[in-house]
Amino acid sequence: MWTTPGKLRAKGIIGMNRRNIRYIGRYNDRRLYPLVDDKLQTKLLAQRYDITTPALIGTVSTQFGVKHIRDMLDGHSGFVIKPAKGSGGKGILVIERVEGQHYIKPSGAHLTLKDVERHVSNILSGLYSLGGSPDVAIIEGLINFDETFNEYTYEGVPDIRVIVFKGYPVMAMMRLSTAASDGKANLHQGAVGVGIDIASGQAIRGVQFDCSRHDHPDTGHELASLRIANWHTLLKLAASCYEMTSLGYLGTDMVLDRDHGPMLLELNARPGLAIQMANGEGLRNRLDLIEQQPGGLDVEQRVDFAQQHFARRSELDAVRAAASVQTASA
Repeated sequence: MWTTPGKLRAKGIIGMNRRNIRYIGRYNDRRLYPLVDDKLQTKLLAQRYDITTPALIGTVSTQFGVKHIRDMLDGHSGFVIKPAKGSGGKGILVIERVEGQHYIKPSGAHLTLKDVERHVSNILSGLYSLGGSPDVAIIEGLINFDETFNEYTYEGVPDIRVIVFKGYPVMAMMRLSTAASDGKANLHQGAVGVGIDIASGQAIRGVQFDCSRHDHPDTGHELASLRIANWHTLLKLAASCYEMTSLGYLGTDMVLDRDHGPMLLELNARPGLAIQMANGEGLRNRLDLIEQQPGGLDVEQRVDFAQQHFARRSELDAVRAAASVQTASA
């Protein structure tokens, strides 16, 4: 379905040009980009600010170090290997468990030590990095994600993206991995984006491949009942990244760990705009409102403001109610 620029403006949809010039260009000092473009720097910075991140097993920065991968992984039943300067989920290898000489992915595929070493070597060569520059491989412990989300995802850990503007959480979505996305929470590869109500942490809308949907394509589970626990805590974690980085327009990616609660995965100084489609609403009106607010508010005050002013009713509830009526009529 096609629309017009006028209709998009009326819904407050912002495009890349406005995002880049009006928000990123104005509020993000380029000298601060390395803090978020390099995941290792982000992790070390978060540790200084007591922000929880996945456990760091180790790093590999040279081809010589690749040969010591086996020793580094010894004793770990599962792990994640990612490029420090990667983007879009590229180059992330998840090993769910180790059985003898085999490293097993969530899909069930078996890798050998040579396969793992080759993947790390590719990361170091810059195969997945921004601009193809030499990179560092980060090895982290597995996230024990909250089992209440088992029916909402397929072979992957769902994550939560929150757009933070001038320290205010303005819009959020959860990304659910699918078979089409190969177990990765990447919307462009086919993951399901679920808009989340800032006030409550409740799912309000679902989308996949630019089309609305009310259930998960692989598990069949409806999305209307999805609700994120510890939501207020998660929003405070996201909002506090403003003080941590001094970046005014920021995308924060988080997960819910069963043992540690909300954890920061990574930050993005140029967050994408698909979150607007997942929420069925543009960012512009919310960003305009925040620009009118005085400075000097603390994290708790900014989160309270966002929850008060950006509350939304769920579109998914209406779909579920209609389905219930049809079932009853039948």
